[in-house]
Amino acid sequence: MTPLGPVELEIMRNALTAAAAEMDVTIWRTSRSTIVRELLDYSTAVFDAAGDNVAQSARIPQHLNSMGAGLHTVLRDFLPIEGWGPGDVVITNDPYCGGQHIPDILAFRPVFADGQRVAIVGTLCHHLDMGGISAGSYGATATEVFQEGLRIPPLRLLRGGVLNEEVLAVMRQNVRRPDMLWGDLQAQMASLAVGEANLQRLCARYGAGRMVAACAQILDGSERAMRAMIGRIPDGTYEFEDVIDDDGLTDAPIRIHAAITVADDEMVVDLSGCGPQALGPINATLASSSSAVSYAVMACADQPIPANAGCMRPVRVVAPEGLIVNARHPAPVANRIVVSHRLATTLLGALHKAVPGRIPAAYYGASYVCTFQTITGQTIAGAAARSVLVEIEVGGGGAHPLQDGLSAYSHGMHNNANIPVEMIESELPLTITEYALLPDTGGAGRHRGGLGLVREWRVNCEEAVFTANLERFKSRPYGLDGGLPGAPGRLLHIRDGQATALPSKIGNLRLRRGDRIRLETSGGGGFGPPGKRATAEVAADRLGGYTA
Repeated sequence: MTPLGPVELEIMRNALTAAAAEMDVTIWRTSRSTIVRELLDYSTAVFDAAGDNVAQSARIPQHLNSMGAGLHTVLRDFLPIEGWGPGDVVITNDPYCGGQHIPDILAFRPVFADGQRVAIVGTLCHHLDMGGISAGSYGATATEVFQEGLRIPPLRLLRGGVLNEEVLAVMRQNVRRPDMLWGDLQAQMASLAVGEANLQRLCARYGAGRMVAACAQILDGSERAMRAMIGRIPDGTYEFEDVIDDDGLTDAPIRIHAAITVADDEMVVDLSGCGPQALGPINATLASSSSAVSYAVMACADQPIPANAGCMRPVRVVAPEGLIVNARHPAPVANRIVVSHRLATTLLGALHKAVPGRIPAAYYGASYVCTFQTITGQTIAGAAARSVLVEIEVGGGGAHPLQDGLSAYSHGMHNNANIPVEMIESELPLTITEYALLPDTGGAGRHRGGLGLVREWRVNCEEAVFTANLERFKSRPYGLDGGLPGAPGRLLHIRDGQATALPSKIGNLRLRRGDRIRLETSGGGGFGPPGKRATAEVAADRLGGYTA
């Protein structure tokens, strides 16, 4: 077949990206839970017929950079693509079967046109709850993946368009909010149907063969662009390291180390120097860690590169099994994003040594995950009514060589929004008593790091249970080129006017009416010596409330 010309290829690339974007909007408009509908913790993508990511929506890097690896695991080890038929929907959430962590359900649907499989469409949603020892399936004290919730192996939720009612019944029976689970699952299936219809329309207009050829050329084009970008980085080996505070069950810090070797147009990312997998639930599978590698390499690019599987062909990741970045089953992984964030900032620290003009200081480097289960005196089916809230807060961005860091803005491995105060207070017996920027949390420098934030919840019912999976309470986000680190985070339990400091990771803390939980997130690191900050900017910081 004649290769597509540049104009036709660009039309096809944009059409595929638009298909992923419309899938994105479909989930947003039809989902039920606040974590999907408001916090926007979901992603959508289009894959070629072999399972390589070709196009994606502008959603969560942690998801998008790992969905392809998850799909390949499903196809290689569980359900070969030859057995997939029209109308099938395959799902899994098992971290050791292609998933991320148990709250994230991957869903894939094959696309057929002119009698052949031409593509696969995929979605990933962070569901409100999938069971386990803590609400939201974020058990901070888990020591095995078995404790973290219901694990779904790769299986067909739909076969030929027909729902597997038995599988759905098992899922609903094991979660705290089955109504939300089913609502968000339906949003995922609607999104897949929209993606399939758009790709079939594209095939009807241009031909199935042309679309398949376009996918191959798109991947090849991104590979060439990535090789050219790597080729512009000076050859050499660049190392950096940071630490994770702890795993929540022991006090020992955990080393994150990266050695990046650039040779011509290829890159090797060696993570062998990272610490061993932890007892607590902060471990990451290789798919999660490789996602951080993809993000960091893309983030340092000096020119735009269409994000897809072709980008990573020139990059090889070395990470022996049994490390914190490549955990061995059955290690717990609920809070695997700790590793992804810290690995991302470590990789960027190494790349700063190679291309110093492009890389900012460390952002807050944590997903501040707080979960509440509220229990009221009302009953549903004979049991006390329970609601679940999962919040993921952010902190300050690292200062850039050319500008200050952004304050309380989603950076790095996630791309979440905040859940509006009014939405929480209308749905749960909780009141947000404070939500604001925190002065003096950004690292000082020629350019100042962004500020962290404070968010405080008050319990308005007789009983509630709180779990936290946080980070950056001990190790602060680093500054670069003489910039100072950002402030650490803090968590407080306030009862009867008395504040008690809590560790960054705590499971199933019992709360009562009037109790408050106060979270303070870390700021970003500064860039350049603080003494070189302009006098007018120092005065503006004080006037604007950024510093005291």
